[in-house]
Amino acid sequence: MAKRSGIKKLAALVLACVFALSVSLTASASDLSRQNTYPIVLCHGNGGWGRDEMLGYKYWGGTDDLQKKMTDAGYTTYTAAVGPYSSNWDRACELYAYIKGGTVDYGKAHSEKYGHARYGKTYPGLYTDWGNVVNGKINKIHLVGHSQGGQTTRVLIQLLEQGSAEERSASPSGVSPLFTGGKPWVASLTTLVSPHDGTTVSDFNTDELKQYAKQAIASAGAAAGLGDNLIFDFKLDQWGLKRSAGECYIDYADRVWNSSVWDKSNLDFSFYDLSTDGAAVENGWVKAAPDVYYFSYAACATMENPITGYQVPNPLYMNTLFSANSLVLGRFRRNEAGRAVIDSTWWPNDGWVNTISEDGPKLNSTDEIVDYGGAAQIGKWNFIGTMRNVDHEDIIGRFGNADNRFLEIARRAGGLPVVG
Repeated sequence: MAKRSGIKKLAALVLACVFALSVSLTASASDLSRQNTYPIVLCHGNGGWGRDEMLGYKYWGGTDDLQKKMTDAGYTTYTAAVGPYSSNWDRACELYAYIKGGTVDYGKAHSEKYGHARYGKTYPGLYTDWGNVVNGKINKIHLVGHSQGGQTTRVLIQLLEQGSAEERSASPSGVSPLFTGGKPWVASLTTLVSPHDGTTVSDFNTDELKQYAKQAIASAGAAAGLGDNLIFDFKLDQWGLKRSAGECYIDYADRVWNSSVWDKSNLDFSFYDLSTDGAAVENGWVKAAPDVYYFSYAACATMENPITGYQVPNPLYMNTLFSANSLVLGRFRRNEAGRAVIDSTWWPNDGWVNTISEDGPKLNSTDEIVDYGGAAQIGKWNFIGTMRNVDHEDIIGRFGNADNRFLEIARRAGGLPVVG
């Protein structure tokens, strides 16, 4: 009996050693696939917030901290915070300063054209070594953008690489480094349910959009348990809408909501950039950089109504707070001269964005979109695919676990070869 027990123990020990060896070999293989250690920067979408807002309720993951999960897995990750309702140009300028450090410069020509202040907040920088050359190699980053964050990061890459001739001409002796170009500082961009061709939500009435914006902030605040004491910074300082010392949040929010920045005539604002018209304009000058890897994810949480043919929210998967948006997205039509034709191909959606818009820029764009088959093509949009029964916020783990998805994004980025 003792002999039999000893054999069992020996067998168990051998199996344990084999298991440990297999784990070690697997880890080694995984390590060998790592080709770069560039940090990852997360850029939120419309209505988003930073880590010091919402009393710790995370934009990326809600009660689950995706930044920490990725960093703990060996992929250094940072969370950026830019204007939740600002234009993509303004957000790109803010994102540059937020990562590199320094005072936001929106550009002399741009600020004078749209009538807001040229300079904004000053930031210490998430990664101040960004762009520095070490041992002949540039310190680059990987960008991940959710929703409008995908548009914003595209503008940032365009300005980093090509700069702005208009800004260089307007301020030759004091132009921001962002506008001088020649900065191949981004290794890859991954976009999650981004409205590359706009969303027909932003083709609706501006007053309705503002109500949707209020609803989105309120729902996030409710999820965070904040109620009326919502800690949310609109970051519209350039428009003179900074919260005053001692000003209660409700008064501050009312001042912002009643501001003229929401007017449909304001083309330096997110609602225009998110529209199909605004996206087409942006796609005309923002191009995929030949030295950057682009990846995109789409999502859909609607189903076809068998009677009407319209797309309606799938009640099992769509957040009920998105249902009103989804219903309009699922039946909206338009056929007007000089504008994108909106037909039934635009109806499937994730509650905020038309699924057809999420694989990459097509309207007025020359970018190439390819299906990702495991071998990434540089300078092109590598479309990962459409995630079924996933809504606009499920994909970032707000109401569901997204750990595996984000670790997949991190591993894919870390496995890319060093370019430049």
